Amino acid sequence: MAMLSTSLSGPKSATSYCAPEFSGLRRLCPNNNTNNSHSQSFLRFSSPRKPLRGVLAMAGTGQFFVGGNWKCVSILFNLTDWKLAQCLGSHALNGTKESITKLISDLNSAKLESDVDVVVAPPFIYIDQVKSSLTDRIEISAQNSWVSKGGAFTGEISVEQLKDIGCKWVILGHSERRHVIGEDDQFIGKKAAYALSQGVGVIACIGELLEEREAGKTFDVCYQQLKAYADAVPSWDNIVIAYEPVWAIGTGVVATPAQAQEVHVAVRDWLKNNVSAEVASKTRIIYGGSVNGGNCAELAKQEDIDGFLVGGASLKGPEFATIVNSVTSKKVAA
Repeated sequence: MAMLSTSLSGPKSATSYCAPEFSGLRRLCPNNNTNNSHSQSFLRFSSPRKPLRGVLAMAGTGQFFVGGNWKCVSILFNLTDWKLAQCLGSHALNGTKESITKLISDLNSAKLESDVDVVVAPPFIYIDQVKSSLTDRIEISAQNSWVSKGGAFTGEISVEQLKDIGCKWVILGHSERRHVIGEDDQFIGKKAAYALSQGVGVIACIGELLEEREAGKTFDVCYQQLKAYADAVPSWDNIVIAYEPVWAIGTGVVATPAQAQEVHVAVRDWLKNNVSAEVASKTRIIYGGSVNGGNCAELAKQEDIDGFLVGGASLKGPEFATIVNSVTSKKVAA
């Protein structure tokens, strides 16, 4: 793989965290066979021997949680060329009712570990089809919702409408909503608060851009996004936090287990210091960003990774089942 000469400083905070001295960025692919769909690129940092000061590791107590974000992409599209897959994000066509029927069939026949909460988020127009034919073992999420009660808001969808068709969850604060649509932290916080007030659980996304990680702002960005949720929501009882570094979403580049764990433990510590120790313990903090059947087991072993929010790999029923069942790796690690 080509070496990138960019020098990175790792995540740091201006308050309670001592910045680790990271340096050097390179892309590594553990398997040079481009036909291997699980070949991975990693952002590798040299990390200090000393742990972050002020961070007390405390594993969460919530049940493992795996969500599949189907986004607005194709369901059945296989690429064997890894470089092309990286460029296209493993999907290049719109989904169809036929392809979703096949995916539902695969999910219905999959054997899933019982101690995992499993959720999928189809595009809006397919929610009713999925809800009516998918096993009750898997709950339905929406990919977005409006900030208040429905009304004259062309193109939006209300929480009330989502509840009416059987959605139990909604994904809010995803990087594509933040950086493509332009939603800011406060608006996202208000959306989360309204969804929770109507009895819909929130998968609350946070995460930094590559340039923010390079600038050593990973923690600051995540804390700012967390604060916007904390300032708005009435309770954390029905919230799952999804840490998704933007540079790892759909790129084929995945955070190493240590990188993901470092941020997860910092997020949990922020909850402990700014909300409560109980919330810090109970709140599931899941990882998203090029998760697949080949890397999920090692990620799941990390103490503060409580599950995954899965993109492209959730469009393949057997592989999504493998990710769900990676909870067994966490049990072994424990």
